[in-house]
Amino acid sequence: MIKKDKATIRAKREGYKARSVYKLFAINNKYRVIKQGDRVLDLGCWPGSWLQACLKFKADAVGIDLKETEIKNTETIKADVMKDRIFDKINGRFDAVISDMAPNTSGRQDVDNYKSAMLSERAFNISEKVLKEKGNLLVKTFQSGYSDEILNKIKKKFSFVKIYKPEASKKRSKEMYIVALGYKG
Repeated sequence: MIKKDKATIRAKREGYKARSVYKLFAINNKYRVIKQGDRVLDLGCWPGSWLQACLKFKADAVGIDLKETEIKNTETIKADVMKDRIFDKINGRFDAVISDMAPNTSGRQDVDNYKSAMLSERAFNISEKVLKEKGNLLVKTFQSGYSDEILNKIKKKFSFVKIYKPEASKKRSKEMYIVALGYKG
């Protein structure tokens, strides 16, 4: 039997789909990636805790994932974010693009880091097509040489870029979040 950590138990008790909601709460509290009234695109939205957080922020959320995701008062699209067909399914521009996507890990650090970087880069590429000017990007990646490359690309397109690891992240996790504010187009 797998022992659940305190954040997982708390999330379940408070009605959230996953513990990752507390990561977004912490990041948004510090950086205001998402503001009231914003239109937000959540890439890799399953199981839906970040969509739930968007509702708490009083934002209009659209989520995309390979898995069916249903969160009341949000729009969800079942699609592969790695395919360009998603652009046929999303309409308009967004104030923020958020991504908590992570690869299915293989146990091989080099492979996992590369896959994570590909997901991060895809989130960045999507943000370039759908973000409004001065929009924000929040993307998870695994700390590696690959993440340094994507970080440098993001820095060229945003006014403010920081790396952040919320307390809700597990200590042994190599995940980190790239917070990018003020898209320059």
